Amino acid sequence: MKHTLLASALVGAASLAHGGEFALHSPDIKANAPIPQSFEFDGFGCNGRNMSPALKWSGAPKGTKAFAVTVYDPDAPTGSGWWHWVVINIPADVHELAPNAGALGGANLPKGASQVRIDYGMAAWGGVCPPPGDAPHRYIFTVYALKDKIEVPADATAALAGFMIHANSLGKASFTAKYGRPKGA
Repeated sequence: MKHTLLASALVGAASLAHGGEFALHSPDIKANAPIPQSFEFDGFGCNGRNMSPALKWSGAPKGTKAFAVTVYDPDAPTGSGWWHWVVINIPADVHELAPNAGALGGANLPKGASQVRIDYGMAAWGGVCPPPGDAPHRYIFTVYALKDKIEVPADATAALAGFMIHANSLGKASFTAKYGRPKGA
């Protein structure tokens, strides 16, 4: 009985500390659903619009001083996955990224936020583009609540930014969607 009451109190305290459940969603891409072709990369044999989707989040943990957003494909045939987007230092009072916030140059990002170089070799959104005929790849969209802004060199890799994000994370919220291209596409 004592343990049950203690466990209930701890769960309640954790919920209050987080201000509710930390959640991420997109009005453009639904969780566990196929990603629309418009979010496909424009290059590497793909011919999409290469526009980043709108993302919205709520319920960040108390003490959040900044956010980071990542999009990662663990199914890419590289041995290490593929980073499609890394945004750091989104101000704590911002709870969404507009459609095409990931444009090259960062003009559509909230003030203070910046993009990190991804596996396409640029600091911008790099759309989905799995090899034709592969089973649909999983794309993991994640927002991290950070205990402080992070500092990385201007030419930092997504892996270095990921290390700093994880070292400063108070919590995260994610959803996964899929995208595949037919053989011969």
